[in-house]
Amino acid sequence: MHAMIIGGGIGGLTAALSLHAAGIPCRVYEAAPNIQPLGVGINVLPHAVRELTELGLADRLAATAIPTAELVYANRHGQQIWQEPRGKAAGYHWPQFSIHRGELQMALLEAAVERLGRDNILAGHRLTSLRQSDSGVTALLARTDGSAIEAAGDLLIACDGIHSSVRRHFYPNEGDPIWNGNVLWRATTLSTPYLTGRSMVMAGHQAQKFVCYPISKQAEDEGRALINWIAEIKYTDLQSWRREDWNRRANLDDFLPAFEDWDFGWLKVPDIIRGAKEVFEYPMVDRDPVDAWSFGRVTLLGDAAHPMYPIGSNGASQAILDARRLAWHLCTAPSIEAGLMAYDQERRPATAQIVLANRRNGPEQAMEMVHERAPDGFDDLHAIVSAEELAATADHYKSLAGFDKDTLNNRPSWSVSA
Repeated sequence: MHAMIIGGGIGGLTAALSLHAAGIPCRVYEAAPNIQPLGVGINVLPHAVRELTELGLADRLAATAIPTAELVYANRHGQQIWQEPRGKAAGYHWPQFSIHRGELQMALLEAAVERLGRDNILAGHRLTSLRQSDSGVTALLARTDGSAIEAAGDLLIACDGIHSSVRRHFYPNEGDPIWNGNVLWRATTLSTPYLTGRSMVMAGHQAQKFVCYPISKQAEDEGRALINWIAEIKYTDLQSWRREDWNRRANLDDFLPAFEDWDFGWLKVPDIIRGAKEVFEYPMVDRDPVDAWSFGRVTLLGDAAHPMYPIGSNGASQAILDARRLAWHLCTAPSIEAGLMAYDQERRPATAQIVLANRRNGPEQAMEMVHERAPDGFDDLHAIVSAEELAATADHYKSLAGFDKDTLNNRPSWSVSA
């Protein structure tokens, strides 16, 4: 069995490492001329950290990431709504890691080059078309030098993101990703630690929110915090926004005035925003769940399969789970087609539930409930919402997204070998 992986992001590289660990040869084809450490911060939840640990990557991640200690929800006035420990502090056997997306990708890339060989990680190869037969898949790839090649394999795994050309091959009339009217401004700021120094904070409500968490062990070792942050505002005039701009440098005047009074004492939001060297702007988009990911010997994975709103810290984590379960099913099914279909039948319904839950604010619905009931703040939180209601919201999402503590700690390993 030989697999072609289209896309060298977090999902594609984790798929390569998972297949290699399972004894399945593979090659990664990435469209970008070079695989570079781009992006800002992300969270990797304990269920995904378990999978990366079982791939032998725990030490690489721990060398650069922050093990998140707690999650705090607050309203727009800085009044705290919900706090809970995270990762090992919550009793998981694995940490929750807050990490720069580029550093996670580079850790995966280094491991993939070491294990698969540099010749099996090819940048500058963009998929232009594919065809398949009963015995395999052929991909036509355009190189950055203008030439084109054909590559053949027993199966093809599409890890080529929210604008996936493979998904478009099977769903040609799907159209653009769906924008919900929210715009995200994302950046990192080197500043002083806040709360525990390892706290993830979400403040505000659905129409205006600020999220931040530290992502650099090196900064922490120096007594500083490299804070990854996201400012979010919902727009009602959807026609006037720059929807064609997916990743553009931002102008602080577009959003900073809305956060000028968000000085909580324990967190000074306007100072964090002003401290960034550069800020990028993104529309918040996803896609509707589809009826199938697997088509014969071709399947989708990660954002190509289930792009979701960045709520609940699940985008990268679910791609990592996809990769591990795909390798497991390929090793335990009687045929490639059966393995891809079993993977589809397991992972597609599970991730569809997360996509839809994130459209309803996921675990952040706790913030929305408090805002709706007490938009000007509160004197007594539990007169507004009960502790049981808040806990139920958090627990439901953990179960839905696959990181219920007891289930995760006690389930068998997904590692397989040929």
